[in-house]
Amino acid sequence: MKDVSRPKQPPSRKRRVSQNEIDALVQASGYVDGTTPRNMAELTVCAFLFAIETAMRSGEILGLTWDKVDEKKVTLPETKNGDTREVPLSPKARQILALLSQFDKPFMVKSGSRDAIFRILRDKAGLNNLHFHDSRAEAIYRLSKVFNVFELSSAIGHKNINSIMFYYKTS
Repeated sequence: MKDVSRPKQPPSRKRRVSQNEIDALVQASGYVDGTTPRNMAELTVCAFLFAIETAMRSGEILGLTWDKVDEKKVTLPETKNGDTREVPLSPKARQILALLSQFDKPFMVKSGSRDAIFRILRDKAGLNNLHFHDSRAEAIYRLSKVFNVFELSSAIGHKNINSIMFYYKTS
């Protein structure tokens, strides 16, 4: 096995999500902005919109409970890298959470269901190259215009500052 090497990691995906794509996805779900979601398709779109506002990962969003939500932040007790992280909430993110306040937990969608529903909505909207996780990169782009590199690193949970410098170099 001395002559065998591991394959190189593919470059990370840093795809932007346009407002037209967001609008098409919302339209495909039937969701009306500013209303309480009525079904799993609309709740899945709300999770996507929330992800674009917060840069939270899908699993972090789906695992969110009300006791972790404060007025202006969400506390994630254990993230992908094992750390606790505080995620600031934009006015739009707070609005989305307020619309979900009647539910036992904010995003009552199971991971597998979210994946299937998102793919159906994406395909219905004609957005074949869109992944739910693209919302994270889009959020990081947007947040890089608001936060300095250290604040952004803390909010999104990246320990390596170099890994987020790309977002500051790209408009």
